[in-house]
Amino acid sequence: MESTKKEWFAEWFDSMYYHVLYKKRDFKEAEYFIDNLISFLNPKPDAKMLDLACGAGRHSLFLNKKGYEVTGVDLSENSIEEAKKHEVEGLSFAVHDMREVYQQNAYDYVFNMFTSFGYFDNQRDNLKMLHSVKKTLKKGGTFVLDFLNSDQVIHNLVAEEEKEVDGVNFHLKRKVEDGFIVKDICFKTDKEYRFQERVQAITLDELKELFSEADLTINHIFGSYSLEPYDKERSKRLILIAQN
Repeated sequence: MESTKKEWFAEWFDSMYYHVLYKKRDFKEAEYFIDNLISFLNPKPDAKMLDLACGAGRHSLFLNKKGYEVTGVDLSENSIEEAKKHEVEGLSFAVHDMREVYQQNAYDYVFNMFTSFGYFDNQRDNLKMLHSVKKTLKKGGTFVLDFLNSDQVIHNLVAEEEKEVDGVNFHLKRKVEDGFIVKDICFKTDKEYRFQERVQAITLDELKELFSEADLTINHIFGSYSLEPYDKERSKRLILIAQN
């Protein structure tokens, strides 16, 4: 039976206002991260890469500029429509739910960037996504998960703020609720809108358990886009590099 209500990420990420609020996302930071990752991973020139939950495709774009064949997939039709404007030879995009296998045993590298994980209501869907990653990777392939450091985020949570972007005044409220880091987003244009972002406050130990259940072997753990060692108290990111 089909649910009458969309999951929050399917609704919010496909809204035009999501792209308004986050229009100033840092392309230089994304490029810096990709530069460091590729230097560390040293993929073969013919490596095939999948950017899972790619959004509008900024990481896919930089991976492709490094000379690799890249496919970006995302659940949001609007994000993929935007990403497709950048399609060139060796760079393509498609609408896809990351909980399902995109192509079996097809990719040398799968990337899940900028906290595009932990959106779901339960760990079963997180595990389903990781199982899909395992099936998508070739044997010996590499999975990179770029997640937030929930301990650091919760410790430094800004409870309330306002942002004006393109004449839209966004009122943002943040809280921790039932194991989720929650952001309420309210604004008024032609009418009043209310959206919510919910990300599970998953710890490193919980991620290790999930990866183990999915039979993905974690080889490296980093805490920043500079690939510095992870520190539970200070690191802003939690980046796992695992092998199939």
